[in-house]
Amino acid sequence: MLLKPMGWRDIELGDAIHVKHGFAFKGHYFSDNGDFVVLTPGNFHEEGGFRRRPGRDRSYSAAIPQGYVLEKGDLIVAMTEQGPGLLGSAALVPQSGKYLHNQRLGLVDEIDTNVLDKRFLYYLLNTRTVRSQLSGSATGTKVRHTAPERIYRVKVSIPNDVVLQCRIAAMLSSYNDLIENNRRRIQLLEQAARLLYEEWFVRFRFPGHEQVSVTDGVPEGWTSKTIGEVAPLKYGKGLRKSDRISGPCPVFGSSGIVGTHQVALVEGPAIVVGRKGNVGSIFWSDSNFWPIDTVYYIENIYSTTHIYHALLNTNFTNTDVAVPGLNRDFAHSRKLLIPDVATLALFEERTRVIRTQVSQLERQSGVLAQARDLLLPRLMNGEVGV
Repeated sequence: MLLKPMGWRDIELGDAIHVKHGFAFKGHYFSDNGDFVVLTPGNFHEEGGFRRRPGRDRSYSAAIPQGYVLEKGDLIVAMTEQGPGLLGSAALVPQSGKYLHNQRLGLVDEIDTNVLDKRFLYYLLNTRTVRSQLSGSATGTKVRHTAPERIYRVKVSIPNDVVLQCRIAAMLSSYNDLIENNRRRIQLLEQAARLLYEEWFVRFRFPGHEQVSVTDGVPEGWTSKTIGEVAPLKYGKGLRKSDRISGPCPVFGSSGIVGTHQVALVEGPAIVVGRKGNVGSIFWSDSNFWPIDTVYYIENIYSTTHIYHALLNTNFTNTDVAVPGLNRDFAHSRKLLIPDVATLALFEERTRVIRTQVSQLERQSGVLAQARDLLLPRLMNGEVGV
C-alpha cells in the first residue's frame, strides 16, 4: 500500500463538488437533424473522454428547457452503464451551445476551486480508484446506475496545492491532445472514404457510369444480394472483465474498443456489427481481435471496404422486443448492392490507401493511450512528481 505523499490529503468528492441531474428529453422529439444533440453514455469513451458519433447522434426538435444546454469545458459523467465499462466515465464538453444535458448524465456544476482544479478532477474521475468505487456502489441488474449521492461518497487522495493539480492535468492533457488530433485526422479520412462510397454506389457516379444503363435502380452488371449471402454475421463470445488479461489484441463491444486481451478470437481485417447497446454500430479492425457477446462479426474472408461502407449505409433497427437488439435473421435479410468486379476492385484499391493511413494513426493513438494510462495512476497518487 502506497503511503500518502507529503502535501496530499484524503477527501470525499462531496466535500468539493455538486452534481446536477440531466433533463428527461422526450424520445418522440428525437430526430436525425437539428441544432442540438442529445448526449447519452454512448458519447463517452470507456477510458474517459468525449466521443462524437457522426450519423448516430440524435437531435432534438422540441423546445429546450433552460439550463440544459451544455457549455464548452463542462464536466459530465455517465451515470448509466449503456455499454460495458461506461459507468462513471467522465468527459469535457468540446463545444458550447450544441449538446444537451440528458437525464442519464451528471453535470459537475459546482466545484470548490480552492480544493479541486476541474481538469484534474476530470482525470481523477477516470482513474481506476474512482471508477471501481462507483461500480461497487451501483444499483440495477440488467442496466447499472450511479447517482450524485454515490459520487459524493467516493474517497480520493489529492494534492493540497491546486497549482500542482494543474501541472498534473497539463501533463496528461498533452497526451490527450495528440490522441484527439489523431482522432480528427481519422474522422476526415473516414469521411473521404464515405463520400467516395456515396458518390459511386448511392449516386451511381462511378468511373464509366456514363456508358452503363440503370434498370430498376441497379446498374448493368451489378447485383442485389442479402447480407447473409455476401457477409454472414457470427456471434461474438462472452468475455468477463475478470478474464481479460491486458495484451495486444483489442476487445470490441458495440461501442467500439472496450479493452484489450492477450488472446484474439478473430483474424483481421474484419468487420464488427453492434448487436446490443449501440445496435447496428459498424467498426473495422485491421488487427486480430476479440468480439464480445454484444456484437456480431464478419470474418476476414468476407470483409471488404465496400461491405464495410455498405453496412454503414444500412439502416439497422431494434427488432428484438423483449431484449432490444439486432436480430441476425433480420440483418441477414437486408439487401446490399454489389458492383461488377472491375468497379469493386478499383474502390478497394482507392479505399485501401485510406485504411492504411487510418490504421497508422490508430496505432499511434494506441501507443499514446497506453503511455498515458500507465502514467495516469502514478501521477494521481503522487508516485510520480511533476
